[in-house]
Amino acid sequence: MMVKDVQFVMSNSDVAKCPKADKPEYAFIGRSNVGKSSLINMLVNKKKLAKTSSTPGKTQLINHFLVDENWYLVDLPGYGYAKVPKAQKQKFERMISNYILQRTNLVSVFVLVDVRHTPQQIDLEFMEWLGMSNIPFAMVFTKLDKLKRSEIDGKLKKYREKMLETWEELPVQFLTSAESTAGKTELLEYIDSLNSDLGTKF
Repeated sequence: MMVKDVQFVMSNSDVAKCPKADKPEYAFIGRSNVGKSSLINMLVNKKKLAKTSSTPGKTQLINHFLVDENWYLVDLPGYGYAKVPKAQKQKFERMISNYILQRTNLVSVFVLVDVRHTPQQIDLEFMEWLGMSNIPFAMVFTKLDKLKRSEIDGKLKKYREKMLETWEELPVQFLTSAESTAGKTELLEYIDSLNSDLGTKF
């Protein structure tokens, strides 16, 4: 699948105000500064669609984009180490959880993980929450270009071993780089296959 057209629809902090749930929807989320905005821009061939910043916590609202008039891509606020007050972090958490649990057309959540780091407890806990909430999700390892192939294999091995301590089987995984566009085709084809499986549901 090639993205031909993408349009910004709206930003808000209330799931009740999101666009009508009449199209399949895919949400992207990860720890602050994981490279989410860069990845989204790479996927849809737009350099400045999602706002990128060297300062964690740039995304602070639920951002909807309509892709090829067929499905929604949703850019969610990051979690973790954003330099915002505790009360604001709690507000983000409520906004994110309400969206994920209440959005009826949400097909899958893409959880972004920086491949350079060892398994982070905050990522593991978030994915555990998704699993317990019966929310389909996939893991998207980012910043592939920052490591050598041998280093990547070692990092992935550690992550998989850690997850298999609590998971019977691992979620779908993608290896990506916003710089080299690695993983772009695979990720978009996965979304396309899910859309096809939905048939006439929407």
